Amino acid sequence: MLQVLSSAWALLLGMSLLMVGNGMQGTLLGIRGAIEGFSTFEMSIVMSAYFVGFLGGSRMAPGLIRRVGHVRVFAALASLISAVMILYPTVTEVWLWTLGRVLIGFCFSAVYVTAESWLNNAATNDNRGQALSLYMIVQTAGIVLSQALLLTADPSGYVLFVIPSVLVSIAITPILLSISPTPAFDTTKPMSLRELAGFSPMGCVGMFLLGGIFSAQFGMASVYGAKAGLTVPQISTFVATFFVGAVLLQYPIGWISDRMDRRFLILIVSAVGGAGSVLGMLLGAEFSLLLVSAFIVGGMSNPLYSLLIAHTNDFLEHEDMAAASGGLIFINGLGAILGPVTTGYMMDVFGPGGFYLFTAVLFVALVFYAGYRSSVSAAIPVDETGAYVAVAPSYSPVALEYAQEYAIETELSEDPDAATP
Repeated sequence: MLQVLSSAWALLLGMSLLMVGNGMQGTLLGIRGAIEGFSTFEMSIVMSAYFVGFLGGSRMAPGLIRRVGHVRVFAALASLISAVMILYPTVTEVWLWTLGRVLIGFCFSAVYVTAESWLNNAATNDNRGQALSLYMIVQTAGIVLSQALLLTADPSGYVLFVIPSVLVSIAITPILLSISPTPAFDTTKPMSLRELAGFSPMGCVGMFLLGGIFSAQFGMASVYGAKAGLTVPQISTFVATFFVGAVLLQYPIGWISDRMDRRFLILIVSAVGGAGSVLGMLLGAEFSLLLVSAFIVGGMSNPLYSLLIAHTNDFLEHEDMAAASGGLIFINGLGAILGPVTTGYMMDVFGPGGFYLFTAVLFVALVFYAGYRSSVSAAIPVDETGAYVAVAPSYSPVALEYAQEYAIETELSEDPDAATP
């Protein structure tokens, strides 16, 4: 762990500042949109725009890096993020905010690709698992910290937009001055979606549904809070609780997944997530119970992402796992684009409870589909399944490929016979 910190502290520090900035702007826009009088549907369009940009950036970033290099891509896009953040309060028009969110989503996706390739270059085969764990902790801690910073100023003013802009600008400095040398860059050609669906229908359907659940949390939780009449401190606590649950429950669920049928565990985790959503929908007027529901939903949805990847890997040869990661992220991104728009519509129809109704429907759909798949195909014996590696929905294709490679290395080190299919 200390070796990872000594070799990649500047990168991890820079990424933590970037995540604070990203977490602040996402929640702040939901609060400020309510102050400006934007409708729930208008804010859902704004929030969906981030995932449109993120999906586009994950596809185009590798080409940008190959053409002009890591340093130029990182500096240029981080500067654009900083500029867009500080422009939000100057022009409060829905279409401009939507365009800004597309740009920020695109830039953050490309910045993640750049930073994650640097992180992999700084890690070795012996500490790559620790590096990935630290990276996920840094990402989540940055988002949680960002919610606390929302309490430092009035969201109707200008200061809260300046803070993330400054943090993103500062984040560039340690990374560009301390990371050397610039690594070589290459990514695996993605597997076709048809092939991927043939290997693991459960993984593909689950990733699409989970994209909607995660984007509702990340994009619409603050809009829900504003529409439900929560105060700014309550909204920031509510949003942070999703990510606290994700961190605390990721590893226990991962430990269980290596010891039982993963489809059955996906069914159980989805059912618990659905129950948490129903709790928030029915008893969300009580703030303490609202936090319990957020903890449950966040704590179930994020580990489900890793579970679905591990389940998909169980049906793939080692050489196909990295290629499949691009397809899984693309499917998840499609669901993420639709998530905020659908959530916004349901909140307009059913009131604030439509937020939880949406996540409940998707969780229940995943329960039924997992049950259906269990009934039509036999489970893989536990001793023949691959390793579970904790990954976050915010990972770019680059980090997910490295996580896949680490899972393969872990499996082969524990069972040398696994090298021969």
